[in-house]
Amino acid sequence: MKDRYLTVTALTKYIKRKFETDQHLREVWLRAEISNFKQHSRGHMYLTLKDQTSRVSAVMFSGNNKHLKFTPENGMNVLVKGEISVYEPVGQYQLYIRQMEPDGVGALYLAYEELKKKLSGEGLFEEARKKPIPKYPNHIAIITSPTGAAIRDIITTIKRRYPLVKLSVLPVSVQGPHAAPSVVKAIQHANELDGIDVIITGRGGGSIEELWAFNEESVARSIANSEVPIISAVGHETDYTISDFVADLRAPTPTGAAEMAVPSREEVQQHVQSLKRYLHRVVHTEINQSRQRLQAMQRSYAFRYPAKLMQQKEQDLDRLMEHLQRNVNMSLERKQEKVGNLIQRLSQQHPERQIELSKVNVQQLTTRNQRAMKQELGSQQQAFGQLLNKLNLLNPLEIMQRGYAIPFTSDGSVVKTVQDVQPGDSVQVRLKDGVLDAEVRGIAEEDYNE
Repeated sequence: MKDRYLTVTALTKYIKRKFETDQHLREVWLRAEISNFKQHSRGHMYLTLKDQTSRVSAVMFSGNNKHLKFTPENGMNVLVKGEISVYEPVGQYQLYIRQMEPDGVGALYLAYEELKKKLSGEGLFEEARKKPIPKYPNHIAIITSPTGAAIRDIITTIKRRYPLVKLSVLPVSVQGPHAAPSVVKAIQHANELDGIDVIITGRGGGSIEELWAFNEESVARSIANSEVPIISAVGHETDYTISDFVADLRAPTPTGAAEMAVPSREEVQQHVQSLKRYLHRVVHTEINQSRQRLQAMQRSYAFRYPAKLMQQKEQDLDRLMEHLQRNVNMSLERKQEKVGNLIQRLSQQHPERQIELSKVNVQQLTTRNQRAMKQELGSQQQAFGQLLNKLNLLNPLEIMQRGYAIPFTSDGSVVKTVQDVQPGDSVQVRLKDGVLDAEVRGIAEEDYNE
């Protein structure tokens, strides 16, 4: 009778064999929406596939997902192919996915992307508008569910790391239709409180529907308008909400938000000790250097013989003053010489000087021209005289002065040859002192060239 009882392991293995021998479950084609998506550091993907009324856990190992051309996200509709089996450690059946491809996008995912694009276009995600988180806050407001694990993790972490800080918990609903207005009201209230340095708002992990309050536009704008810097800590490291983009700092988890909000007490103590050691070393070094300078001064000539040093300095001062005076005089002389040269050059360039020089040049040119004209005139007169003498030699009157006569015919023509007259012709013979009327009585030709 006792052997009829099975162990849990035996029952689980029996069910698993049933699943594995069912041909319908060896190859399952499924259309569903992704939720609770997580990717392990080793590459395996864990997710929930759901529709409006049901959900099933699924896993896609890295060997199958390494060739995916897209990154699965919560809210994404997908087409998957795989087999159903049982994960024995928890006795849970799940789908082992071999293939996956996108099948459109879910409504929440579309709303998420639309709001993300809208707020990004308004500049609410820009780093320039984000406020710095105080390094040593005095008062932190925590906006989350008072009953969740997140508040416990945040308070425990802060008290462990930095117990000096004051904490104020503003309880809100983090899931459901009243969550968003509750978070908005709490953020406004935290801004109205005195002395709040940092606000932490968020919650633990969940599906996209459970985290949706932190994707509401009202919550995002409330975070953006907060004058107190806000750390967003929603879900797990893979969960990104609109609040994470708008917040001044995004933490991967609520515990991470607590670690970002306050410094570690041990780290502060170590830093203080390090500063003390540095300060002690600096002061010690400065004291030693000052002591060495003081000792050097005590050994110095000036400290031991101040009167002699003063006398030496007096002599140095006299020498320097003489040197200075000599340099000043030399400089003054050079300046005066330079000024004299400039005055001389200026006087040479003065219009009156130029006029005088021009007058001298004109006078010299006039004299030179007159001399040249006189020489030219003499040369011309001499040439003219020579020409005149030559002309006089050819003048018939001059020839007549030497005893020659010129005969003319009755019509006044010069008798140049015996051929010009005939015997009996009347001719006139002109002498140097008068004219003779004559008659040709005979002609005898002679050749004087022979």
